[in-house]
Amino acid sequence: MINELIIVELKAVEVIIPVFKAQLLSYLKLTGKPKGLLINFNCENIKDHLVPLVTDEFAKLPES
Repeated sequence: MINELIIVELKAVEVIIPVFKAQLLSYLKLTGKPKGLLINFNCENIKDHLVPLVTDEFAKLPES
């Protein structure tokens, strides 16, 4: 958890499968957190394997 706002899920797998995204979305909904990041470390460029997810709570955050 980062700054009580973002949940980070770390993986080291060949392929990100839909169940990983569903799992992170469940964590977000259960905790009421607005944003999550699913990061796969089993790749050459992490930037290409970073999956951001947001919930409805994200829209309620103040702009700054």
